[in-house]
Amino acid sequence: MTASSPQRIGPNSEVVRDWLAEYVYETMRSESIEQIVHRLDSAIIASLPELADRDVRRDLAASTRAHARVMLSGITSDTFEYVLPEEAHTFARTIARRGFELRMLLRTYHVGMEAVLDYMTETLEQRPAPQDIERAVMLRMFERATKWVSLSVELLTDTYMEERERVLRAALNRRTETIRAVLAGDELDLDQASARLGYRLGQRHVAFVLWTDEGESGSGEGEVVGLLDRVATRVAAEIGNGRVLTVASGSSGMWAWAGLDDLADAAQEPGALESVAAGLVESPVRVAFGVPAAQVAGFRQSHREAVAARQVAERGPAATARVIGYREVEIAYLAGADDAAMRGLIGRELRTLSGSDPNAARLRETLHAYLKSHRSPEATAKLLGVHKNTVRYRIQRIEELLGHPIEQRSLPLEVALACVAAFGVDALP
Repeated sequence: MTASSPQRIGPNSEVVRDWLAEYVYETMRSESIEQIVHRLDSAIIASLPELADRDVRRDLAASTRAHARVMLSGITSDTFEYVLPEEAHTFARTIARRGFELRMLLRTYHVGMEAVLDYMTETLEQRPAPQDIERAVMLRMFERATKWVSLSVELLTDTYMEERERVLRAALNRRTETIRAVLAGDELDLDQASARLGYRLGQRHVAFVLWTDEGESGSGEGEVVGLLDRVATRVAAEIGNGRVLTVASGSSGMWAWAGLDDLADAAQEPGALESVAAGLVESPVRVAFGVPAAQVAGFRQSHREAVAARQVAERGPAATARVIGYREVEIAYLAGADDAAMRGLIGRELRTLSGSDPNAARLRETLHAYLKSHRSPEATAKLLGVHKNTVRYRIQRIEELLGHPIEQRSLPLEVALACVAAFGVDALP
């Protein structure tokens, strides 16, 4: 049958299957799949911003990716044999654990279906086809998408309810709900909340978040959460008084707080906690620390800082240390809140030093060490492992390239260098 045939082209026509087969062949390439996943998830989160949390979004992406592969692999078949991927069950369980209502899960799938249809409409506009074929393709996609959503919702409702019931029965739920209330700033009885958590909120503590390198855990969901919990307990025992509070934030993420009221003053110096923890954290686990603080306000603030440090760590180069502290990257986090503004600052202040070549990188490293060493050539030379005359020569060359003395713009230079150090070459303009 051809597009010019007088017989009406239906959604199961051979020419429609051929068109879809060609589309699937192109789309199943990994880069195209990732583009689709990003587009669909962005549409979902725009409608449901509650899902923007990094751990929830990560589970959503895994679910969307698995759904896309299942749908694309069977879209040319006339029989609809749909198997719900395990990643979809994991996402449903995360929705339940995070305390969201069932309607959040249902809305996710309905918004997702709308996004799929919008995507297919745009695809047809970019890949012109005769009107009859275009109509048949859209009809086939609508029928499949409707069945997909109906079956997914039916099966995942059971998954959600089972997990929600389990969580509601467990102490984990009480702990999770209390932590959420504390972080939200709700009015709580401090003693009662501490009793529910099994953790004294009135003490001095530090918050830290743990997660695994994406795709490297090599374990099931429960095993990953168990691994993170063990690492959190070990870290808390080494850096503080052994009191630790943990709660899973997703299938591969965890929030934690460690009591510090018995900690020696020297260990509370910037970088001290991170240095101790670095010897306890191995692949695939990563940890980001907030700043130690006291009472409920400190509980919240330190957690916000730990989350911010994680954001910097995940945006940084692959070689970033497994343990990172907020104070180490605070300047980069604040300056990097606006990517365009940050790149503008880097390009404007560093000028030719913002190049990606080895010489520019070496001069940036020297300038950053020089500023951190209080403009001392001797201290800079010791930090870099070079002769002090080498440092003096490089500083002279740096000032020539900048077109002004370092002292004239030392603060913005240090901010620009901190951003490059935290985010790597991707931060360069």
